[in-house]
Amino acid sequence: MTAGTWALWNVGVGALLGAAGVALAAVAAHRTADPSLATAALFLILHGIGAIALTALAGGTPLISGGTPWPSVLLGAASLMLVAVALFSGDVASRVLLGDRLFPMAAPVGGSLLIAAWLVAAVASIAAALRVG
Repeated sequence: MTAGTWALWNVGVGALLGAAGVALAAVAAHRTADPSLATAALFLILHGIGAIALTALAGGTPLISGGTPWPSVLLGAASLMLVAVALFSGDVASRVLLGDRLFPMAAPVGGSLLIAAWLVAAVASIAAALRVG
């Protein structure tokens, strides 16, 4: 898969997760009073946007032609963020709406991967900035 195709997948999935977040926020506002559902919705929206932003940054970094790995690392961080937020929010929503979890430890694993994705994005961005000067 080319970096351009990978980027398009990230943006498409990020946008779908953003839409799911808006829908979940509506359910949280009108169907249930459980605050964890609103948290899951917020995480979907914010991390969908975050992944789209990281993907855009990866495409605009001056290091693409320099043969450095940082744009791909940013794309990877965005992809990890998308998977992680789907796990986290999916598990929280499943618990509230269906009364059962996706699988044991899905939310903690998703949350931990979200932290990792943000840290990978931070390291890649700072390393690229130091290289550019």
